[in-house]
Amino acid sequence: MKIAVIGQSLFGQEVYKELKKDGHVIVGVFTIPDKDGKADPLGTEAEKDGVPVFKFPRWRLKGKAIDEVVEQYKAVGAELNILPFCSQFIPMEVIDHPRHGSIIYHPSLLPRHRGASAINWTLMHGDKKGGFTVFWADDGLDTGPILLQKECDVEPDDTVNTIYKRFLFPEGVKGMVEAVRLIEAGKAPKIKQPEEGATYEGIQKKDTAKIDWSQPAEAIHNWIRGNDKVPGAWAEVDGKNVTFYGSTLVDNGSTTGQPLEIPGASRPGLVTKNGLILFGNDGKTLLVKNLQFEDGKMIAAAQYFKAGSSTAVELTEEEKSFAEQMRVVWKSILTNVEKIDDSTDFFKSGAASMDVVRLVEEVKLRASQLQLQNEDVYMATTFQEFIQMCVRKLRGEDDEEELIVDYVEKNVNNMTIRMPHQLFINGEFVDAEGGKTYKTINPTNGEPICDVSLAQISDVEKAVAAAKEAFEEGEWGKMNPRDKGRLIYKLADLMEQHQEELATIEAIDSGAVYTLALKTHVGMSIQTFRYFAGWCDKIQGCTIPINQARPNHNLTFTKKEPIGVCAIVIPWNYPLMMLAWKTAACLAAGNTVVLKPAQVTPLTALKFAELTARAGFPKGVINILPGSGSLVGQRLSDHPDVRKLGFTGSTEIGKQIMKSCAVSNVKKVSLELGGKSPLIIFSDCDLDKAVRMGMSSVFFNKGENCIAAGRLFVEESLHDTFVHRVVEEVKKMKIGDPLDRSTDHGPQNHKAHLDKLVEYCEKGVKEGAKLVCGGKQVSRPGFFFDPAVFTDVQDHMFIAIEESFGPVMIISKFKDGDVDGVLRRANATEYGLASGVFTRDISKALYVSERLQAGTVFVNTYNKTDVAAPFGGFKQSGFGKDLGQEALNEYLKTKAVTIEY
Repeated sequence: MKIAVIGQSLFGQEVYKELKKDGHVIVGVFTIPDKDGKADPLGTEAEKDGVPVFKFPRWRLKGKAIDEVVEQYKAVGAELNILPFCSQFIPMEVIDHPRHGSIIYHPSLLPRHRGASAINWTLMHGDKKGGFTVFWADDGLDTGPILLQKECDVEPDDTVNTIYKRFLFPEGVKGMVEAVRLIEAGKAPKIKQPEEGATYEGIQKKDTAKIDWSQPAEAIHNWIRGNDKVPGAWAEVDGKNVTFYGSTLVDNGSTTGQPLEIPGASRPGLVTKNGLILFGNDGKTLLVKNLQFEDGKMIAAAQYFKAGSSTAVELTEEEKSFAEQMRVVWKSILTNVEKIDDSTDFFKSGAASMDVVRLVEEVKLRASQLQLQNEDVYMATTFQEFIQMCVRKLRGEDDEEELIVDYVEKNVNNMTIRMPHQLFINGEFVDAEGGKTYKTINPTNGEPICDVSLAQISDVEKAVAAAKEAFEEGEWGKMNPRDKGRLIYKLADLMEQHQEELATIEAIDSGAVYTLALKTHVGMSIQTFRYFAGWCDKIQGCTIPINQARPNHNLTFTKKEPIGVCAIVIPWNYPLMMLAWKTAACLAAGNTVVLKPAQVTPLTALKFAELTARAGFPKGVINILPGSGSLVGQRLSDHPDVRKLGFTGSTEIGKQIMKSCAVSNVKKVSLELGGKSPLIIFSDCDLDKAVRMGMSSVFFNKGENCIAAGRLFVEESLHDTFVHRVVEEVKKMKIGDPLDRSTDHGPQNHKAHLDKLVEYCEKGVKEGAKLVCGGKQVSRPGFFFDPAVFTDVQDHMFIAIEESFGPVMIISKFKDGDVDGVLRRANATEYGLASGVFTRDISKALYVSERLQAGTVFVNTYNKTDVAAPFGGFKQSGFGKDLGQEALNEYLKTKAVTIEY
């Protein structure tokens, strides 16, 4: 479809890029003129592609369309106008011109919050649901018919920035593309907006953002967060207008702190070590993290009475060199400033929010160990203050830097990664007993990455003791669930800030393709912690009527309580994600953790440990012990103070763990074990999709995937065509460096696994299966394996029964129409982790899904796991669930209380 994109901003840029990827022809981009010599990102992107870009200062003059502007627009021949974000008034002559009209993105659930500042008003009104609307443009203000809407929950402490980044931006881009697909297919609805519930609020400006203190705490909190960062909610303090940022509701505001008089407030605020406590007229409290003064200077609210008291540090020669580099960066951003001197103010010189993002990224390029946040720039607005702040952070002198980490640093993937390599016990990185270490290997080249501390029995004892004390005596055990949730949210935010670093570490330590590591290994880990953070204050018991002997005045209720010290033992295929799946639920339930990562992939777990400390988790809550399964894993299974063990790994080791847990102290166990997941493909399926998903079901994450389709059953009439198509696709796969963005298939995780895969394929050939392609080690450094496809696989063969846990596709045919026969073969396994079926016949799909003996059944898809959906197996694939609400039950115990009155 020929599309004109009319708009601006990074959002407009992403919509433009995705539309191009979808195969549409962008015939013109109409954006705003350059500002202070800087082009809008949308226009910049289009110019790189050679797309005509128009930068009209205006489209109308005195209410009438400018003829020459309209004619230039019409000349591009657009069939549809897309307005992803547009601050200009576009005349109806343009809106109505294309054959398909014009669609607009609006960041609210219309008809609510029409007009500008819609996200702000969603928060200021305390809406529980937010979202966006794609609608057909008409001559009203956001009144056109609705094409599609998507909604999300508004979290209690969301700001404009967080809800935009979490949902409105990424899902909005997808929504615009989806809308265009619907239009192209002739299926786009035009749903008239109801007038009931419609609201219109004008653009929020600084002069209208003053805080009204005569409200409950929640209303004040909503007002502050709804104006954060722009335009900023403000109030008079000490005779000056002060803007408030970073508001959170707190259950029990600290009563110890230095009073701060605020005119109009029901009582003075309190400056505490955590920030500024404010009071609503209902006596409830909120906490504000940052304050900004009229001159643009921002400070941590906790530093209100200390602002300006710190003395300047004297710079070393190396630090002076860094300062001069940053002076050049400031000059490149502040192009209108002739000279950058110590008193130059970043914001008074014309810098905007996008310039803050750029400055933070420029700092990373020159000092990768310095991880600035946007707020840091707002708190040090002059050049001298900025350099002083950077130097203090580089020296580790900032107040929050208490953790001592002996990093291993490597320059890789266009960044410097900083990896802890010691055990993490009781909030500290420490050497193993006797200083014992081992080398963790990069599977891409077979060379050591670094030495990692190798935990001993005594280290297990220390970690379990720390976890026990943290649970029984420490701050964690006393913390209310909502505050625990806030900590877990903060941890997820830190993981997101470090996601590129985590994904890079995952790639070099496990061989995961970087792009997959970024999206799945790390991305789903972040989602998991956010999901379970929301459960912390929603774990509830119930009341139960009982029939007991008279007098029948009884109250029986149940309580869900944390178990205590939990051990978690995870595999090497998804090092960070497996950690997240179990640890997030464990922490949300209120337990403490001793976790053993796989010995061959310890590094993201240790980086995670660092981030938990940075997030503020109390000491002892989380402990990480790299080491051997036979020593560390066995001791955790046997330990009398460990009350729960969660394990993902082989069925053989799972049985041993289960026995040890029973003999030691009958500790609770959940096991996610081996699999040989069947995928049944009927001849009436969508063949293109079956081929694509069939490939993914086997080769996703190099086949190192617990739910990988261990055996494909293909209906006889489709079999040869399916095999031919699959082999064609396999031959297109690029095997190579996981950090190369074009790589499809990285190295296998470690040498022993590679050798097992080669042996597995040799057994298949020896038994008479036909090896159509692959099945051998690739002749290059590292642990690379050529993805294999077997056909003519009979039910009795080794490869039909045993799991490869690698990129080996096992294909067997079944007779046309023999549904029950193929079901018997699919279920003739001791495993029951996952399964799948491809067919256009919904009755057949439901019939098969009911009879497949597996914890997960995929219909016309595969590998589609979600943090909200329970995950776990049947039979010898284990018991217990990861993810979803059910996962919480694995880390909780139920207590019944009966009272007679």
